[in-house]
Amino acid sequence: MPQIPAQEFERLPLRVHSFLAGVPLHDIWSVDLPRWRAGVTLDEFLRTTNNCTVDMCGCSKSSSLFTPSPLVRMLLNIRFFVGRFFGWDREPATTVSFAIRLTDTDCSRSQVKPGTRDGLFRVIYRFENEQLLELINRTAHAAALSALVETPTAYRFYFGVYVRSVSRFTPWYMTVIDPFRKLIVYPSLLRSVRARWNQAFGDFAAREM
Repeated sequence: MPQIPAQEFERLPLRVHSFLAGVPLHDIWSVDLPRWRAGVTLDEFLRTTNNCTVDMCGCSKSSSLFTPSPLVRMLLNIRFFVGRFFGWDREPATTVSFAIRLTDTDCSRSQVKPGTRDGLFRVIYRFENEQLLELINRTAHAAALSALVETPTAYRFYFGVYVRSVSRFTPWYMTVIDPFRKLIVYPSLLRSVRARWNQAFGDFAAREM
């Protein structure tokens, strides 16, 4: 479940590149998924996960691809406990949502109404093969990008994290949590994406045999 060079990601024909122009890309990850059949979209994949799912923060939701492992859930619970104690998760009134960048075309293309809650996140847009979620709190103004690209032999799922500072605290906070994100949290979550993919579309392949 590697981090990949930003250059590979930036070559993809995704709306996020222009939409979040000027917002730093913190890191980008990918996982290759079996090509059980052609024509699978991210929106279809998301819709297959709409029964009794859990999001990357442990909250029930309708379109999760991520299922935290027990270790990841423990780390997230610790983070939320500390966040409640210090008031980190309150949304600053002065931070402006990325949603103001949406064009009429973006809104018409989106499969989900912008601003819809998705666990702790809000949906900015969900296109056929690209979804952007937003989180605003006192630690950072962050966006999480999911994209699905079909190749001749496989699918590749991309997960990108954009972070804009909200105060001098943001760089310090990201430095502290980065080892946990990179070594434990994101590899585990991407493994869960592959497991959900196999569960959703591996059955299709078995039926075709």
